[in-house]
Amino acid sequence: MTTAATRRSDRRISPVFVGLLAVTAVTGWATWSGFAARPGVAVFLFVTAAWIVSLCLHEYAHARTALHGGDISVGAKGYLTLNPLKYTHALLSVVLPVVFLIMGGIGLPGGAVFIERGRIRGRWRQSLISAAGPLTNVLFAVVCTAPFWLHALDGVPAEFQFALALLALLQVTAAILNFLPVPGLDGYGVLEPWLPYDIKRQVEPFAPFGLLAVFAILGIPSVGGAFFDAINSVLNALGIDNLHSACGWELYRFWKSVPDGCVSP
Repeated sequence: MTTAATRRSDRRISPVFVGLLAVTAVTGWATWSGFAARPGVAVFLFVTAAWIVSLCLHEYAHARTALHGGDISVGAKGYLTLNPLKYTHALLSVVLPVVFLIMGGIGLPGGAVFIERGRIRGRWRQSLISAAGPLTNVLFAVVCTAPFWLHALDGVPAEFQFALALLALLQVTAAILNFLPVPGLDGYGVLEPWLPYDIKRQVEPFAPFGLLAVFAILGIPSVGGAFFDAINSVLNALGIDNLHSACGWELYRFWKSVPDGCVSP
């Protein structure tokens, strides 16, 4: 078993991640109970902490799948501890996604854990390693939207509903962006093992700029509008209307005035 080749300490959950879970739990309770004097502050802390937790789980899914695929080096690198400070680029994996969240309410794909692809046995395993991260975002989105599509919102405070809607929006955005077949993103990683060597060699130099190219294209009004219409369509299919996600974003920006319809009377 590949897991036997990793030390127990390499798989011990980091106190940093436990702390993130604690912040998520406490601020989630504050959002639910209305304990905070300003509900937007609780929503801001809850959504930010939960978003970072999802980023950790995204990277953990890559690493854990790689471990079972044959790359036992992920243990020594600290990737199995769920500690975001152990990632190859903590700035890209955590800091930038949080900054983009605060600036524009968009789920920026994080990256990266360094997988030694030469250790992985088989193309299917290599594709699955790349797919594991965004599939985690899909699962997270399903969990966040479950109260909506199960029609189980009775007794759930409005602020908490709005926070869940915003979290779902972030997860859906991250999943869709990550699954784009663009060099540097997980979607291309799924396809790469099946491409001819010559094509992979020609594409490789462009990988560091793939995400920048995606955001440049999304900056075109018609393309960006179509993209967010697609995001809203997915959320609507999962039971979240545009009002919930919009109010989630308005509450998240607690430093601005919040419309009356987005707070409990």
